[in-house]
Amino acid sequence: MWCGSPPECIGDGALSDWERSSTERVIAPARPRKLAKVPFVELADGRLQGVVSSGSDIERVYVSSVLVGTYAFACSTNNNRPCGGARGSFCNHIRALISEAVLQYGAERVARYLRVETVDGEPSAQTIADVMSNTRPSQGDTKAAAPVFSRFLRHLAYLELAPSTAPLPEMQWFPPTRGVA
Repeated sequence: MWCGSPPECIGDGALSDWERSSTERVIAPARPRKLAKVPFVELADGRLQGVVSSGSDIERVYVSSVLVGTYAFACSTNNNRPCGGARGSFCNHIRALISEAVLQYGAERVARYLRVETVDGEPSAQTIADVMSNTRPSQGDTKAAAPVFSRFLRHLAYLELAPSTAPLPEMQWFPPTRGVA
């Protein structure tokens, strides 16, 4: 398991080439965040997107997204029903997604990714949401909901695995760097 320090902190000594090449450094969150309201948030595919828990039904989640540049937004349930609050402006799910993205990645990174220019110094989740809302963005389509929800479910599946240093077959994207003798 990666500890964020030199390779000597892993196991009892030096790592093999395979072990060094199979670890990936992860950027630490800007601030710790609670996962109950927004369990999944990412800056990917030209969108800020993620999964937001429903405030009224424990079994319902919303897949929300904001498109880079135009700020077109989409919000629907995990079974593709439209969000009742996303009618002409950002709903509470999208505002929660923006807030959690700022906690996860930092306000400057989120603003830079979404191409939001704030005038008053350092951006915050509130100023980012306000600047985007003031452009009167259109409601986008929900085509991204299925892949985002699928990635969220995949992340949940990894949480159920027992800790191990053995490779996972579905994570072996690249061919080995050397032949086996």
